[in-house]
Amino acid sequence: MNALHSSIDSREPGHAPILHSRRDFLLTTALATGGLLLGAPGLADAGQTSSLERQVESLVKRMRAQGRIRADEKTSWSVYDFTSGDKLVSINEEIPRQAASMIKPFVAQAFFYTAKAKGSRLRYTSSIRDTMERMIRRSSNSATNEIMQIVSRYNGNTGPRATEAVLKRYAGGIFVQTSIVEYIPSNGRTYRNKASARDYSRFLYAVWNKRTPYAREMLELMALPNNDRITRGVNNIPSHVKVYDKTGSTARLCGNMGVIECKDRRGRPRPYTFIGIIEKGKRTGAYSTWITERSDSIREVSGLVYRYMRDHHRLA
Repeated sequence: MNALHSSIDSREPGHAPILHSRRDFLLTTALATGGLLLGAPGLADAGQTSSLERQVESLVKRMRAQGRIRADEKTSWSVYDFTSGDKLVSINEEIPRQAASMIKPFVAQAFFYTAKAKGSRLRYTSSIRDTMERMIRRSSNSATNEIMQIVSRYNGNTGPRATEAVLKRYAGGIFVQTSIVEYIPSNGRTYRNKASARDYSRFLYAVWNKRTPYAREMLELMALPNNDRITRGVNNIPSHVKVYDKTGSTARLCGNMGVIECKDRRGRPRPYTFIGIIEKGKRTGAYSTWITERSDSIREVSGLVYRYMRDHHRLA
């Protein structure tokens, strides 16, 4: 048991060991299946509240008072500081919410797990790479369904549930509150697939630390320029700050999850994760206005988080 624990960094709950070899990959599978990847208690479990979390709570309350977040809208927020190893914000982090297009990196990860599995004949070709880019960067629903169908064919032809099954088989300690039960409909109204902010946080931690197969490729896909809500259009975030992210947008959900890569004044990396989710009880009748306003709300919270990180890490 000590040998197993020596390979695990327990700063962020639910991550996976580094995959140096196929043996490590199989070890990861065994650990994940056995539920041993949960690590040490996080901020939410310890009952602590950081000063940043209090600031985020206060800002969200003001937005509610101003009508920018309505009474029928629920939110989740998560911030993890890689430098300190602290979970700085954990608000409604364990609650599964509609995933919308934020499920797409999970779909890609299920493909990568399948391709990495012992004896697999699945290959990551240039054609598949193009499909992945359309799925992540362009948020193509048809591309997403194509990858999910490939995962299904190589995992018992069980449809969209095969994607969830693969994720939980190889990293059950990461995808704890993830539920993938539907392909994305032609009208884009995908409301049944779910995940928690905590799952996104664990996933981002694992990928950033190269503890999943094809982690570098995943980061490259998530770093492709897009209309993110974490850095783009956010006051006080410099243009040189890089983000690895995926947005999610429906008439019932506005969200974004990603890693923000910034440096301090001495050039040292100071990355952190940010997840913001606003989930509406019923479909809005004014989609364009609603999604724009909720996107701006997420941007404002992201700006608050960046200012906190800037002050604490003396960011450049």
